[in-house]
Amino acid sequence: MKTNKDQIYRTDKAASPTKLGSFVFDARVASVFNDMISRSVPGYQQILEMLPTLTRQFRVANSNYYDLGCSLGAGMLAISEGLEQVPGHIIGVDNSIAMIEQAERNLTVIDSEKSHYSLLEKDLLNVDIESAAMVLMNFTLQFIPLSLRDELIDKIYTGLLSGGILVLSEKINFDNDKTNNALIDIHHQYKADQGYSQMEIAQKRDAIENVLIPETLETHITRLRHSGFSVVTPWVQNLQFISILAIK
Repeated sequence: MKTNKDQIYRTDKAASPTKLGSFVFDARVASVFNDMISRSVPGYQQILEMLPTLTRQFRVANSNYYDLGCSLGAGMLAISEGLEQVPGHIIGVDNSIAMIEQAERNLTVIDSEKSHYSLLEKDLLNVDIESAAMVLMNFTLQFIPLSLRDELIDKIYTGLLSGGILVLSEKINFDNDKTNNALIDIHHQYKADQGYSQMEIAQKRDAIENVLIPETLETHITRLRHSGFSVVTPWVQNLQFISILAIK
């Protein structure tokens, strides 16, 4: 996928004539999203690279494959690769029209002879999950209000086929402040190593505060088990970014 370089927070907000404000998935973010997430989330590419393998393992002919919070369609492309000749319907959902429009352009490479796809500009809380072999939430739940997260996971569980999977990737926090602060500091160093300035790192942190609300790994595991998943296990972790595999 083509992408522009993320320079959104390069301008000092104190000197900027336009207020940067809280983080939103608007056209400005959509235009640089691939660069932003690749340079901000260690392990993101590893998750994408493994999704075709997970799809091959759990695919079911003529079932649905959901990407909730599909952004520019990278997860959908990975699922399509894993489906190979197995027929299925890939459904991407995002409430950002800018993301949906860019995803539509990116997904034209999917071979419609093998798998069909749909893109829905919609709040994922209002999407019905039906006959699903796989549901992907790559760093999406963390933007959902805390009070609605249990209900959403319950709905996903209900809509999965027996043996179906939820891949839930999230930024997590830790009960131990020393652990939490140590990983945050390493993450900031990681972003600096990717070329972000200290000003960019600080301004992005301020913009996303109270927009992205992380939870502990224990909270996620408890919620998933309470919904009924028989297998719940972390399968990828880089610093405070983790992906959990949950099998119905």
